[in-house]
Amino acid sequence: MTPAARLQAVIDLLTEIDETPRPADAVMSAYFRNRRYIGSKDRTAVAQMAYAILRRHARLGWWIERGGYERPTPRARVLAYLLLEENRNAGVVLEMFSGGKFAPARLTDDELAMVGKLESHTMDHPDMPETVRVECPDWAEAAMRASLGDRFGVEMEKLLEAAPLDLRINPLKANQQSAIKALAKAQITAETTRWSPLGLRVKGRPPLGSVDAFKDGLVEIQDEGSQLVALAVAPKPGHQVVDFCAGAGGKTLAVAALMKNKGRVVACDVLDKRLKRAAERFRRAGLHNIEAHPLTSERDPWVKRHKRKFDRVLVDAPCSGTGTWRRNPDARWRQLGPGLEQLLPLQANILDSAARLVKPGGRLIYATCSMLHDENEAQVEAFLQTHHDFVVKPVAEVWAEEEAGAPPVEGPYLRLTPAKHDTDGFFAAVLERRAEETVSQESVSDVGVEQGEVDPVELGKAIDA
Repeated sequence: MTPAARLQAVIDLLTEIDETPRPADAVMSAYFRNRRYIGSKDRTAVAQMAYAILRRHARLGWWIERGGYERPTPRARVLAYLLLEENRNAGVVLEMFSGGKFAPARLTDDELAMVGKLESHTMDHPDMPETVRVECPDWAEAAMRASLGDRFGVEMEKLLEAAPLDLRINPLKANQQSAIKALAKAQITAETTRWSPLGLRVKGRPPLGSVDAFKDGLVEIQDEGSQLVALAVAPKPGHQVVDFCAGAGGKTLAVAALMKNKGRVVACDVLDKRLKRAAERFRRAGLHNIEAHPLTSERDPWVKRHKRKFDRVLVDAPCSGTGTWRRNPDARWRQLGPGLEQLLPLQANILDSAARLVKPGGRLIYATCSMLHDENEAQVEAFLQTHHDFVVKPVAEVWAEEEAGAPPVEGPYLRLTPAKHDTDGFFAAVLERRAEETVSQESVSDVGVEQGEVDPVELGKAIDA
């Protein structure tokens, strides 16, 4: 492809992302899958520019408005990016937007006027508001400032960077050093991660799909922070474990591997198709201690039937995803799922329901990929106020039990941030159910039929017990 043709592909791709109610990475994957004639180098160049523009959404929009243009269309964003980030001059831009074969159409008068106003500027400007400079959307600003305090600026700036490529070794098939050697055979450079004893950080963005170490299940793609959440579950061989919101199965895989293929892991989710896709990952990893169980909702009757049966219950709750903005920059601006006002009661309901599965002495692990206090500490505190039979198990104690080295955080919870830990933003709380309970400590949901209801027969049995 010519440079001009690549620009047109970027414009087309950004248009599809704007118009398709799916995450940008999924839209991008479909875009290239339907255009197999685009070579690998061209795909890389187009994808890199598209992501670079998505990461500068607010700043480009601010400049476009300042340039007097009507709205930040994909064409306008590409033009502004060329001028402000790549420092192209107006003459070069005009040549690229020539209207020739495969090239973008010629500039309109309004676009020409905007180019004239933006030429010779850079992306930064002293008049640019902080929230624009750090790409913080209006809906998240107050909550992010409240959660991050005086670290708001430094954490938000770190979220502007592209996330590194992390792998998790499969301890059933490899260790860190043997996996590094296997990757080296494919000319892939990797080094051990700082915090996770199972992690590798890869240099660059090599295509892993054709690499033997990946195809043979020696390694899986998983952010180091996500690996640490799985370590916080601290599963033991022979345990009975539930991954209550398994999704694509990344943490399920990690937990099952830590159990050395012994015991049972039940991967649950309300999206049956995601569980079916995850099954291929389970097979590739050589794990046979995982079973998938779709749920109709967080209050599925299966939960009541398996009350107090499991040693570990992981709740990787649906959340705002603010901790993943490095790898999902479009998520800042496009609400493709429930908003925060819907997520908070949903998280509380999921946590309450999943708690019923935990046996006395077992643990409930609540996790999110959010950096917001309301979705993290506040949810745990509210849960503990109504579930007096659970207590917090500090992260340091879990790490000591697992002999995992120095814990990555101080305090009771696992709270990871991009600037402090160079991981995605994650939160996890380990909550242990007391081995000796009294009925007065039990929550209504533990003996209830459905949320807000109590079966008097069941309640009477509990009291008699």
